[in-house]
Amino acid sequence: MGKANHILLWMFIGLAVLTAACSGPKNVSESEKTSVEVTGEDSVEYDVETFNTNFDVWYQRQNTPASYRSQSYYESWNKQYVSAWNARCASPSPSWNFEPVVGYDPNEDYGFEMNHKLFYYFMFVEHVLKKKIIPGGPKPVFH
Repeated sequence: MGKANHILLWMFIGLAVLTAACSGPKNVSESEKTSVEVTGEDSVEYDVETFNTNFDVWYQRQNTPASYRSQSYYESWNKQYVSAWNARCASPSPSWNFEPVVGYDPNEDYGFEMNHKLFYYFMFVEHVLKKKIIPGGPKPVFH
């Protein structure tokens, strides 16, 4: 996958997160954005950067080494969450107003940090915003 495809992937994720933030609960002021940082000529560094103080503060409390799982754990759940997210975006309903689809390539190695943060974004949507993505999904220990 070339650099242009990686940037396009993250533009879709950014648009999805921004749209989700704008259509979230009315009593919570949210504005989220996702970006990708490209470094060097032959290397791509992935990062999920949100500009939502609610998510950022919540994530910092959850981001402790004691709660870490393996990268494969996060990748496995992210694949399922992205699939479910995209399916729900394809069939919007009154209880689901997030859009557009997330372009997550299951064959791409995004690294531990990006997979961890993306997984916790899905946890934030499910457990804080109360928007179920996967019925019976993981029940991480939150701090």
